[in-house]
Amino acid sequence: MRSTRRVIGIDPGLTRCGIGVVEGRPGVARLVGVDVVRTPSDLPLGERLLTVETAVADWIARSRPDVLAVERVFSQHNVRTVMGTAQAAAMAIAAASRRGIPVAVHTPSEVKAAVTGHGRADKSQVAFMVRRLLCTPGLVAPPDATDALALAICQLWRGAALDRLAVGGWS
Repeated sequence: MRSTRRVIGIDPGLTRCGIGVVEGRPGVARLVGVDVVRTPSDLPLGERLLTVETAVADWIARSRPDVLAVERVFSQHNVRTVMGTAQAAAMAIAAASRRGIPVAVHTPSEVKAAVTGHGRADKSQVAFMVRRLLCTPGLVAPPDATDALALAICQLWRGAALDRLAVGGWS
């Protein structure tokens, strides 16, 4: 396994889906690219899902990641929001799997802990640390984008440790 890895992070959402790509190794991350895919709520569901899948597939083709990290969908109060988030996550997972890219899933608290040191950090703290860790103090991005970058950073750092444990027979 090479020491530098490229990770694409997906903050799934049907209305706004964050996509962030970082490259590096544990403790060192560099921004490759970031975007937010938006789908209008008045479009049919199938078209919205295809828009998300196409955007993720395009980012995979352009950035050639080693792994895709996606946020684990957790129960929210609004079932409709959960369904859209889960469907968008499934499209990202399918896009990666279709191209032979391994997929990792992380909980929101795991991602927050990885980038801020605290699993209950708020979005502004996550965004601040993402800018700091990527040495991009001027990065202006919506929360969907910084959350996607946080997912990618989490996988870059924690995924490497999990890979080492698996090789050592600890998984």
